[in-house]
Amino acid sequence: GPGLPSLDRRFIGDVEGSRVLDLGCGMGHGAVALARQGAKVIAVDPDPAQLALARQLAEQHSVKVELHQADLAELAFIRSASIDLVVSVFSLAAVDDLDRVFRQVHRILHPQAPFLLSLPHPFTTLLRASGDGSLRVERPFTSRTPLGEGPTLTYPHQFSDVHTSLTRANFRVDTVLEPETDPRSNWRTPSTGWVPSTLIMRARKEGI
Repeated sequence: GPGLPSLDRRFIGDVEGSRVLDLGCGMGHGAVALARQGAKVIAVDPDPAQLALARQLAEQHSVKVELHQADLAELAFIRSASIDLVVSVFSLAAVDDLDRVFRQVHRILHPQAPFLLSLPHPFTTLLRASGDGSLRVERPFTSRTPLGEGPTLTYPHQFSDVHTSLTRANFRVDTVLEPETDPRSNWRTPSTGWVPSTLIMRARKEGI
């Protein structure tokens, strides 16, 4: 995925035999990678076209992924405290109300189980390249107006907002990373090398 080490074993460890939810699976790259590592993967996405691509990818790699079309906050079909790990790679960028999603994620995870999420770094939503290649700050940091539309709709989630929402839902954040995009990557943007491209957070479920 774009500049994301989230499926790196350092974050996730050994997933063999684990029940993993890929929340907003998109075309299924993460879900299939987890399934190939031996996880029992449930993958959710609101977009049927993306799910069709994810189904094809799982078939190509001969792995089983349980696919569901659903809003990211509508997880009633998953039993409480039945999931070992939830992964969300960039998909929460399209969600305005993180509290609703985080409450559902908390409900389905085992106590102390991890929730790993990545978002476009809030700094990247502020910058735009000018014709001469220089960068301009186009928006105030406090702006909550979404960018883009349709499939590219992105709500700018500031680190403090995400942290507050996780804490409200009774998660404890234990890791925060702000990796830069590798300058050789295909995911280069004009701000590559100037600001981090990704915000990665890992939180654990507190309480029951």
